[in-house]
Amino acid sequence: MNQELRDRFDLLLDCVLEQFPEAIHQLLEQVPMYVEDFPSQGVMRQLGIKHRTHLCGLYTGIPLTHRSIEHSGVLSDAIQIFREGIVQHAIHLAGELSDEELKRQIRITILHELGHHHGLTEDDLSELGYG
Repeated sequence: MNQELRDRFDLLLDCVLEQFPEAIHQLLEQVPMYVEDFPSQGVMRQLGIKHRTHLCGLYTGIPLTHRSIEHSGVLSDAIQIFREGIVQHAIHLAGELSDEELKRQIRITILHELGHHHGLTEDDLSELGYG
């Protein structure tokens, strides 16, 4: 990913974050979000993903609905979002990349991963329009 596209993405990410309500900001303080260009080879192998642009985000941790006292001392939850995957999903059939569509895909990805933190499955998220 070239620096110009990375800078554009990060600027639009900031715009998306500014538009979220306070409740989302509070969640992101509890579940840190990391932005990377693409997933590592290890993550791709673990998830069975062949092309790095096929993954937009990843939640790691124990969903709130599955936590118990037995989970004390485990690593904290985190969200990763991947620029390349989100950009790929935002590109129109004609090969154009609009700021509005890129912001929409960033927003969907963040909310999707926060949904996993709350115990929602892929099917649940698809039904809600975040699939």
